[in-house]
Amino acid sequence: MVEPLKGFFRSKEQREWIRLFDQYGKTERYRPMTIPFLSYIFQVTDSLSFVWQFKDIFVDEIYKFETMKKSPVIYDCGANIGMSSIYFKRLYPGSKIKAFEADPQVVKILESNLSRSGYGDIEVINKAVWINNNGIEFSPDRSDGGSIYGKNGKIKVETLRLREWIEKEEEIDMLKIDIEGAEEDVIFDCKSSLYNIKNLFIEYHSWKDKDQKLGEILEIIQRNGFKYYLQTPFTKKTPFISAGLNSKMDLQINIFAWKPNRDLNA
Repeated sequence: MVEPLKGFFRSKEQREWIRLFDQYGKTERYRPMTIPFLSYIFQVTDSLSFVWQFKDIFVDEIYKFETMKKSPVIYDCGANIGMSSIYFKRLYPGSKIKAFEADPQVVKILESNLSRSGYGDIEVINKAVWINNNGIEFSPDRSDGGSIYGKNGKIKVETLRLREWIEKEEEIDMLKIDIEGAEEDVIFDCKSSLYNIKNLFIEYHSWKDKDQKLGEILEIIQRNGFKYYLQTPFTKKTPFISAGLNSKMDLQINIFAWKPNRDLNA
């Protein structure tokens, strides 16, 4: 018990997460509210998803990466209400961030949160990251799980072909992709265009009614010169018996990939 308590008293982020979970972890789901945390005040669409986003991003720091650049280029694909974007700004204040979010209602909250936090220089793009520019049907979920694979309340949203965007950049220091299932098609489309990416995060989702493509994604990553590390936020005690994580997914994996020869003195 000594080590966990030591970490608790040492980390203000850990203490803040305990406070947030205690105060908001059991409130009614999908009820918009305003929540103060650290030095920010955020509008949120779902308090429980916000609390766990805070833990992943600010306590566990799953998006932390290293660079000596004063102005690293960061693509935040699936920016949601802005938690990851402000984390990147805290990490590298001079960073040039493009925040992509498909849900038109969430984008309004994203823009408000970033502006209120003093990060109006983050470029917000209200389009779904995809394999073409033709638009697509999208299912919002009043939280952080809106997806093109959702079944309810479908709306048509604008799309952008990520491949075209990253090919225009000289270098992208961090490409974060958390787009609720669309990552599979997007990575396949970008398979020959990842040469200028230094660090890559992909939240991979395996849907029960679709074939798993994790192996193909990892092959693309390796072929582009990355090393990778896999982490699952959900552990099944009896994988042969427990068929799924929920009614839709049977696997979720965080993929952390980096170029081993990346120059931190750049």
